[in-house]
Amino acid sequence: MESYALLMAATLNAGTVLALAALGLLINEKAGIVNLGAEGMMLCAAIAGFATVVHTGNDLLGFAAGMGAGALLAGLFGLLVIWLGTNQYATGLALSLFGVGFSAFVGIGYVQEKLPTRMHFELPFLSDIPLIGPALFRQHPVVYGAVALAGGLIWFLYRTRTGLVLRSVGESPESAHALGYNVRRIRMAAVVAGGALCGLAGAYISVIYTPLWVEGMVAGKGWIALALTTFATWRPARVLLGAYLFGGVTMLQFHLQGTGVDVPSQLLTALPYLATIVVLALISRNPAWIRVNMPTSLGKPFHPGS
Repeated sequence: MESYALLMAATLNAGTVLALAALGLLINEKAGIVNLGAEGMMLCAAIAGFATVVHTGNDLLGFAAGMGAGALLAGLFGLLVIWLGTNQYATGLALSLFGVGFSAFVGIGYVQEKLPTRMHFELPFLSDIPLIGPALFRQHPVVYGAVALAGGLIWFLYRTRTGLVLRSVGESPESAHALGYNVRRIRMAAVVAGGALCGLAGAYISVIYTPLWVEGMVAGKGWIALALTTFATWRPARVLLGAYLFGGVTMLQFHLQGTGVDVPSQLLTALPYLATIVVLALISRNPAWIRVNMPTSLGKPFHPGS
């Protein structure tokens, strides 16, 4: 029973990283922008958050630094693709490669650093409930924040005028522009907000999830988050559920190893990526379903007056 509670808790913890990044990318894509630089942004945010906590001992400052790093890189990406008209896919890949190299260079001096003693979080009384308590009510506040963020995003996108405008920019930027909305500024705001959430996910990895710095420690989670938005058909609630599904697959490898299952460790390590490929392959069998749910202008440049 205890092992299953630990597996559930670890699933929520791992899923939170994917949920934060994927919800950020969802905001981008709802506005019609594809950002393939999530991996690089998360790595830069991870070292920014880790270094900040090493020097200040304050987790909140670490999260703020990570969000700032993600927003800054996303802003640079937005400037290039929205105002200068560069290709979204090529620019995103360049951002990802830059983030991988830059974070490795900056993080050289932090490989052996250790963070201060971590605070233990639990909800009184609820955390003592057998099985459910240790799994659900002994999590870091950011875990609950990711759930609240998904709910808030649903309300924002489908219940507010601003959310409607954002979605209209992703569906038909020409129509939004004709109605007097500044499409470029709206897209830039969406890109920066998405980058900040990717940054929070990166900082969460290095400060809470695995409190250390190692080169390349994001380990493909940015790419899984990118695939997750398609897997969830651009719906926040499905993004959250999908994040926990992929988080469970990630943690399953450690659970199986702990129970002595005789499976090659390389296969277990590959499980999350195999699951990603299988899910995308299944989705791609019905392209009409994707087209119905995908923002119409996704990945397409917009030039006012053209």
